[in-house]
Formats: sequence, structure tokens, C-alpha cells
Amino acid sequence: MRIGEVAAAAGVSPRSLRYYEERGLLTSVRSSSGQRHYAQDAVERVRWIQALYAAGLSSRAVAELLPCVHTGVATDAMLAGLSAERTRIDTQIRDLTSTRDRLDAVIAAANDHSRECAADRSASSTA
Repeated sequence: MRIGEVAAAAGVSPRSLRYYEERGLLTSVRSSSGQRHYAQDAVERVRWIQALYAAGLSSRAVAELLPCVHTGVATDAMLAGLSAERTRIDTQIRDLTSTRDRLDAVIAAANDHSRECAADRSASSTA
């Protein structure tokens, strides 16, 4: 697959693919004219890379963990890294859930206040 095909199928830019190559996360072979060609599993690999980045991992952490995530084969060090990242993500989820719950409370209070203000305005206009 050529770079544009992989980029379109994975929902990323060709620039992202070149960046992943620079970081050693993705490989391609060059044609005689210099065009990049990727293996058929490149789209799935790029999606994994995107998921790991979205989880907040650095490119260094992605490079260390991607072989395990992609193949399912892991060393003890990789498993420890994956577990540490999972713990970090769990903490992030708890923090975000707490923040969302606080926002919900503020929104509910603001809605209640708006209804009270509207009722007060309505009552004073009929008086």
C-alpha cells in the first residue's frame, strides 16, 4: 500500500506516517522512484499507534510497548510497562470522571438557578 492509501484508511495524514517512521514505529520499503510502500497490516498498526498516543503515551513508550500490543508476545519488562500504563490510564479515567461529575453538578445548579430567575421574572411581570 502507498502512503496515501494507508493514511486514508487509518484516518491520519501522510505526515503522521512519516513521523511514525522517523520514530521507528512503522516501516516501509521504497520503490525505485522513492515512493513508500507499506505492508497490508500497516493500517492496523497505525490504528494501534493512534490509540496508544490517545491514551497519553509518549512516542518512546509507544515504541517500547507496540511490539507487545501488536503481536501479543511480551517480555516481563513489556508486561510491567503495559501494567504501569494501564494503571496510569485508570487514574486518568477516575480523575476525568470526577471532573465530569463536578461539571454536571455545576450545570444542574446553573439550570436550577436559571429556572428560578425565569420564574421570578415571570412572577414580577404579572404583578
